[in-house]
Amino acid sequence: MKFELPRLLYAVEALAPAIGKETVEFHYGKHFLTYINNLNGLIQGTKFEHSDLETIVRESDGAIFNNAGQVWNHDIYFRTLSPFPKPEPSGKLLEAIKKSFGSFSDFKEEFSRSALSLFGSGWTWLYKKDDGTLAISQEQNAGNPIHSRMGTPLIGCDVWEHSYYLDYRNKRVDYIANYWKILDWKAIEDIFVK
Repeated sequence: MKFELPRLLYAVEALAPAIGKETVEFHYGKHFLTYINNLNGLIQGTKFEHSDLETIVRESDGAIFNNAGQVWNHDIYFRTLSPFPKPEPSGKLLEAIKKSFGSFSDFKEEFSRSALSLFGSGWTWLYKKDDGTLAISQEQNAGNPIHSRMGTPLIGCDVWEHSYYLDYRNKRVDYIANYWKILDWKAIEDIFVK
C-alpha cells in the first residue's frame, strides 16, 4: 500500500494567527510529507508492504514505527484543526468528558498541563478507553494510544518544536493556549462516535 499526503481541509494561511502560514507550510508540507515518503520507502519488501496504517502503527517498531506513528499522528492533528471550529464539545462526548474529568474546563486545564509538561518532543493525547471513559496521556516522539494499546485517540496535540517554533519560539504555553482556539470539536465528535 502506498500512502499519500491527505488533502489539507483549509488553506495554509487559514489557521493564523493561532498557527501561521509558514508553520503550516513546513509542518504539513515538509515534515508530514517526509514521514509519508520515509514510510513508503521503509515498508517495501516487508510484512507491512500491503498493510493499512493502523496495523503498521500497532505492530511495528523502530524506523517503520517512528514514521508510521508520525503519519497517523499528523493526520489526526491536521484533521481536528479548523479556521472555523466548533469551540466546545456537546452530546455524548461532553458527557464523557464530564464523567472522566469533572467539567470541560477541568479537562482543558489537565490536558494543557500535560502538553506543557511533556519533556522533549512528543504528543499529548485525549483517548477513549475500551470501557468508554476518557483519559489523557503523554507520549514521547511518535508515540500514540494505538501503539501503546491504551485506546482510541481523539485529540493529539503535537509538542514537537516544529509545530510551534516559527510562531512562538520557545513559548510552548502560548502555542497551547492558541491551540484551543482552532481545535474543532465537530471533527473530534465524529471520531468519538465511530
